[in-house]
Amino acid sequence: MVVGVLNVGPAGPELTGFLAPVRARLAEMGFVEGRNLSFEYRGADYKQERLVELAKELAGRQVAAIMTLGGPPTVAAKAVTKSIPIIFRTGFDPVASGYVESLNRPGGNVTGVFILNPELIFKRLEALHELVPAAKTIAFFYTQTGDAGAEKFYKDKLEEIAGPLGVKVLLFNASQVDEIEKIFSKAVGDGADAVLVNDHPVFAAGGGKIIADIAARHKIPTIYPGRSYVAAGGLISYGSDSKEANRQLGDLVGRVLKGAKPEDLPVQQVTKLELVVNAKVAKSLGIDIPMPLLGLAEVVD
Repeated sequence: MVVGVLNVGPAGPELTGFLAPVRARLAEMGFVEGRNLSFEYRGADYKQERLVELAKELAGRQVAAIMTLGGPPTVAAKAVTKSIPIIFRTGFDPVASGYVESLNRPGGNVTGVFILNPELIFKRLEALHELVPAAKTIAFFYTQTGDAGAEKFYKDKLEEIAGPLGVKVLLFNASQVDEIEKIFSKAVGDGADAVLVNDHPVFAAGGGKIIADIAARHKIPTIYPGRSYVAAGGLISYGSDSKEANRQLGDLVGRVLKGAKPEDLPVQQVTKLELVVNAKVAKSLGIDIPMPLLGLAEVVD
């Protein structure tokens, strides 16, 4: 069986480590790569306008299912096929975004894993404020996805949370990896004392090391959506357990390959959350980790 993988970022070898939990779960279910399973990768290299063309290529290959890594690939795949099962992994609300009719009964040919990113954005802001209380201006880095209401949602909700904290939030958009350096420089120039990074493949490029290195050069405290960024040299992260999310993704793909219909498979939500702090990076920035965070976080060196 052939499973298509559609990613807004790179394709192929770059996803090997990321998708290891998917492969492991599929193997447990009897689908082993190189024996009775293969993957067809398509990546848009962060050029979202290419996603529909790439989705058409996968559909033309008559793959058994398409895994979509993120919101824009899911939209592209839905636009191309109503028959091939689509299994997404996304931080966007799948009901509000129109991917499925409901979480329990998705309907159509789409189901997947929802990693609860929208709610966690505001928790990250609070955690960053607790870690760096002196930061009065915080930059929020995000990527425009074509959803006209997303930027307003970010702005209104972040201001709602930031107001009682006495914090001002500035929004900066990056749609390509080479724009990350530019928005860091712009944020610092506009007086940002800290940075809050949204969950999007642009910022996850290089396993999170690219953005973590840029943050280190600018010596600005930055909070990220997942553990991989901290492992790559970032300061702090708060988000869903990525390995668990990918294992659930593999489980849904396996069930589809066994004959289940996406419309009958409820969307899975990742409930395990991780707060991780890099003690070495905190020390380099002159930050003392407060006791309340120490009690909740996993501290790594």
